Amino acid sequence: MALSTYCRLLHMYKFTFGNSANILSRIGLGHNGITVLACSKHAVRFKSSEADRKEKQRQHMAKGLPKQKPVAGVKQVVVVASGKGGVGKSTTAVNLALGISANDQTKSVGLLDADVFGPSIPKLMNLKGNPELTEKNLMRPLVNYGIPCMSMGFLVEETAPIVWRGLMVMSAIEKLLRQVDWGHLDYLVVDMPPGTGDVQLTITQNIPVAGAVIVSTPQDIALLDARRGAEMFRKVNVPVLGMVQNMSVFQCPNCQHQTHIFGTDGARELAHTLGVDVLGDVPLHLNIREMSDRGQPVVVSSPDSPEAEAYRKVASAVVQRLAALSD
Repeated sequence: MALSTYCRLLHMYKFTFGNSANILSRIGLGHNGITVLACSKHAVRFKSSEADRKEKQRQHMAKGLPKQKPVAGVKQVVVVASGKGGVGKSTTAVNLALGISANDQTKSVGLLDADVFGPSIPKLMNLKGNPELTEKNLMRPLVNYGIPCMSMGFLVEETAPIVWRGLMVMSAIEKLLRQVDWGHLDYLVVDMPPGTGDVQLTITQNIPVAGAVIVSTPQDIALLDARRGAEMFRKVNVPVLGMVQNMSVFQCPNCQHQTHIFGTDGARELAHTLGVDVLGDVPLHLNIREMSDRGQPVVVSSPDSPEAEAYRKVASAVVQRLAALSD
C-alpha cells in the first residue's frame, strides 16, 4: 500500500513539475509511510504562494465593514433595542417617537419596525393596509398621529408567519431602509428585534446610527441580555445613549401601594456598570397596556397622565444626549 501511494505521489509531482532533478531532493519510504526528506526550490514557491494568500486575505479584511450610506431624507437614526423580548421595547419605541414629536412639534419623526419576524408597529399605531408606491417606485409610509411608519407587517397578512433565512431577512431590511420615501425627517426611530443577530448587524453596518436606546426591566434575567445588547452596539461603534428602566414599579390603583414586581433599580445599576445614562423610568401601568392594545399610545391618548410624562422625559433625555454627541 505504501509503495503504491509513493508511486502515485511521485507521478503527481512529475506531472506537475516535469522530470527536473530539482523537484525533490529525496522522497523516501519510512516505517510509517512516505517521508519527504528534502525539498527543492519549488517548496519555496509553495511558501511564497501561501504568503501571497495571507497577504490578500489581510488586504481583504482591511477593507473593513461595508461603507455606511445615510437613509435618504433622514438626519438622525435612533435604534431602540433590548437583548430580550417582552420587556416593552416596541411600546417604548412608539411612545419615544410620539414623545419627541410632542416635546417639539417643529421636529419630524418617523418610525421603522425592523422586527421582521414579529412586527408590532401596525398594532401599536393602529395602522393597516399596503403602502402605495411613488413614481420612483418607493413605498410611502403609512401615517398615524403625525408619525410616518413602515413595517413588514404592512406587506404580509396579519397572521402570516415569516419563515425566512438570514439572507432574506437582510434583503428585507435593506428594502425597508432604502426603498421607502421617508420625506424629510429629523429623527427616524427604529424598533429593533430582540437579540444581537442579522438585523442588528445589517442596520448598524449599512447606515450611520446616531445612538442606541437600551430597554430593560429591572429583572436580572432581562438585564443579562440587555448588557449583551449594549456591548454589541459598542463593538460596532454605535453610541449607547442610555437605558430605559421599563416596568420599574407597579402602583395599586385602589390603595396606591407601590410594588417592585421585577426588582428594584436593576437597570440603573447596570447603566452605572456600563457607564451610560439612565434615560428614565417607566412604570408598569394598566393604562399603558390597554391603550397599546387599542392602538392608542398613552402619549397621545392620555397626554396628561404620569405614564405619558415618563415617556416624554425619556424622549427629552434622548434628544439631549444626541445633541451632546453632536457637539
